[in-house]
Amino acid sequence: MAADLRATVLVVDDDAAVAQTLARMLRAAGYRVATALDAESGWRAFEAVRPDAVLLDLNMPIVDGLALLRRLRLFETGKRTPVAMVTGNYFIDGAIVRELQTLGAVVHLKPLWCDDLVVIVERLLSRQD
Repeated sequence: MAADLRATVLVVDDDAAVAQTLARMLRAAGYRVATALDAESGWRAFEAVRPDAVLLDLNMPIVDGLALLRRLRLFETGKRTPVAMVTGNYFIDGAIVRELQTLGAVVHLKPLWCDDLVVIVERLLSRQD
């Protein structure tokens, strides 16, 4: 499936190399991409860009991805935006997994290969209202 050239994906990851790698892979697949390196700049980017989908790192310092997701879900545009939570943590607490599911996020484990990343984003975009 070809990328929707109008779709914008926001990548929020505190590891700059990971954020840039994911952004490069998504741009190569035809998506517009915005990046942020922490939850606060991710929130500002979300407000400014109004992305069609968000890839959000779970484990970030100061404010983690779950806290940012909770904040996004408080607002109408954030309620409708599909979110994939990405993490290198293979041992996520069950209560966190349940909350992520309740908040409508799908969880994917790093590393993400290009083909997998594109499929994840395509699935996120197909979930939109």
